[in-house]
Amino acid sequence: MPNGTGDGEGDAGTWRALRRFHQRFEPAAVRALLAVIFVTGLLAQFVKPVGDALEGKAFLGGALLSLVGYVLYDALRDLNEASRVPARGQVNSRDLGSFVAEAFQARRVEISFFGYTGETLYNELYHRLERLADNPGPTRQVVIRFMVPDFSRPLRVPSRVGPDDEPMDAAEFRDRAERKCQEYDQILSRLAQRLTLIGRMDVACEYRVYGGPPLHKLCIFNRKHVLHGLYNVSTRMPFSDSEYYDPKGFDTDLTVLAGDHGTQDEAAIAMWVKHFDDLWRLVAEEPAWRRAAAA
Repeated sequence: MPNGTGDGEGDAGTWRALRRFHQRFEPAAVRALLAVIFVTGLLAQFVKPVGDALEGKAFLGGALLSLVGYVLYDALRDLNEASRVPARGQVNSRDLGSFVAEAFQARRVEISFFGYTGETLYNELYHRLERLADNPGPTRQVVIRFMVPDFSRPLRVPSRVGPDDEPMDAAEFRDRAERKCQEYDQILSRLAQRLTLIGRMDVACEYRVYGGPPLHKLCIFNRKHVLHGLYNVSTRMPFSDSEYYDPKGFDTDLTVLAGDHGTQDEAAIAMWVKHFDDLWRLVAEEPAWRRAAAA
C-alpha cells in the first residue's frame, strides 16, 4: 500500500486520480463520439435540411464506416485486454497484475492464494479494489481468500541461518511476517466493507492459516486461470544483525494453466481448484489476529 508524505506522494496521488478518470470515461467518450457521427450521417442522408446544411452527399457511407469503427473499437479493446494474459507458459510473480485485471472483467470475481505472505498479489488487489468504487465495470461480487502459514508456530522456513547453515526458529522474524499478513488482511477487509456498503456489489476478504512452511505458491483466478510455482526456500536476506531464510515471492516463476472445456489444462485446473478448496475446508483455520479481534 502506498504510504509516505511530501510533494512526490501528492503528485503520485494526482496522477493516479487522473489515470482513474481517464480509464473510467475514455471508453464512454469514444463510443459517444462514434455514435454521434453515425447518427449525424444518417440524418444527413435522409433529412434534406441536415444534408444541405452539412453540404455533403455521401453521408450514408460515412455513417456505416463509423458504425464499423464502433464495433472494431470494442473488439480491439477486448483483444487488447485478452492479449495481456498469457494462455500458457511461465510468468514471473511481478506479472500478476494482468491476471487480476482480467479476473475483474467478470461479474463474479473469485481470487484464491496459497503461499507465503501474498505481498505481490495483495498490492495488485489493493489498487484494483480502490478503483472499484469509481469504476465497478461488470463486477457485482468479489470473493478473496488468502491462505498463509501459521506464523505463531515454530517454522524452519522462514528462520534464522544458524551454524553450518542450519535453520533456527526465529520468533521475531515470524512475528514480522505475521504483522504483514495482519496488515494486508485489515486493509483489504476494510476496503471490502466499504465497497459493500456502497450497495452496488458484495465484496468479501478472508484470511486463514495452515501448518507448515511455505513451499509452493498457488494463485487461482475465477477458477479459470491457475498459476503455481515453487519458492526458493534457501533464499537468504539480512535482517537486524543476522541472516534469515526468507522465500522471495516476487521472484518466483509461475506456470500458467488456462483454458475452457476440452483443453489439455482443464483437468489440471480442476485438480488445483479442488486441492485449494480441500485445504481451505479441512486444514486451514482462522489466524490468531482474527480470533483476538472476535474475542
